[in-house]
Amino acid sequence: MKKDIHPDYHTITVQMTDGTTYETRSTYGAEGDTLVLDIDPSAHPAWTGGNARLLDTGGRVSKFKAKYEGLGF
Repeated sequence: MKKDIHPDYHTITVQMTDGTTYETRSTYGAEGDTLVLDIDPSAHPAWTGGNARLLDTGGRVSKFKAKYEGLGF
């Protein structure tokens, strides 16, 4: 394996959105840095199974429903 081509792999602290932290190893930043997450598995609907909402951007959903209203959508 070639020397000096791989990133430094070190310990960092990850801070979740609720303030809890844990230590892990990563190539992010420098030794001892803290990675503050904006979205994490404890809060994001993709992981929590949150409410699915249908957003009507620019009336597209309304247009679709009007176009196909006779088909029972």
